[in-house]
Amino acid sequence: MDCFKVNILGCGSAKPTLRHSPTAQIVNFRGNLFLVDCGEGVQIGLARNHIPVGKIGHILLSHLHGDHCLGLVGFIATLGLGQRTGEIVIHAHKDAERIFQPLFDFFCPNLSMKVTFQSFDTRKSEVIYEDDSLLIKTIPLSHRVPTAGFLFQEKPRDRHLLVEKCEALGIPFAYFRGIKKGMDWTNPETGEVIPCEMLTTDPTPSKSYVFCSDTMYSESIIPIIRGCDVLYHESTYSNIDTLKAHQRGHSTSVEAATIALKAEVGRLLLGHYSSQFQTYEDEKILLDEAQQIFPNTELTREQMVIDI
Repeated sequence: MDCFKVNILGCGSAKPTLRHSPTAQIVNFRGNLFLVDCGEGVQIGLARNHIPVGKIGHILLSHLHGDHCLGLVGFIATLGLGQRTGEIVIHAHKDAERIFQPLFDFFCPNLSMKVTFQSFDTRKSEVIYEDDSLLIKTIPLSHRVPTAGFLFQEKPRDRHLLVEKCEALGIPFAYFRGIKKGMDWTNPETGEVIPCEMLTTDPTPSKSYVFCSDTMYSESIIPIIRGCDVLYHESTYSNIDTLKAHQRGHSTSVEAATIALKAEVGRLLLGHYSSQFQTYEDEKILLDEAQQIFPNTELTREQMVIDI
């Protein structure tokens, strides 16, 4: 019921290495699976993480650079081979349908499932998914092509009911749900109004996860992500390569940590490493730089599972 976790399928940048695959993640919210970006090798990552691909209902593409979307055709083709039914929704920039629909028609004809494209405007933050317990919003990012990050925000939970107190007051069971939602109760015999706060305790705080890759340093995202529990922010380069990062539309580890600090997030995850980092010791440079600014920072790795 309370499952909210992220599986890292790939955390490398444009050039795959023996250590890392291109960007892809699975966000599992109470059994609903969202694939975030779909770089090459995503199907191997899914298999290694034992992810049931048939349960993925939504694919979110941050932008249309190859290392974030070139695994899409193969993934859809595999779902077709498995006779997947129902609908899968691809949330992406408006150009995605123009690019990928002809490829689906050629490589994946006669699909047993419905593939729907839903476009979003990368220039503003907007809700792209909502159900009873989860909201997903886009985050405008600054990269070389239209790009968005994603905020996964759990909706406020119900208050905790003081069952024994309710029963002692003779409140019928049928009213319990409404009281947990914040309703007061009126005693039909005396007319006394019993405030919800006397019958419940505060709810468990809702959780949130933010995915930001690829992007230059941009403080404009801070109001959207402020206070999130976990932030994944690209850190393609070390602080030594700040000029290269800016020329290529990316961030350094120091810049990622600065965003985390200013946004008062709970935990920072680094990723989207440049291929120049060939070993863990190389990547640790990024970690050391970031932790000097934001101590609660970690390096992501393939097959890592993060509990939100």
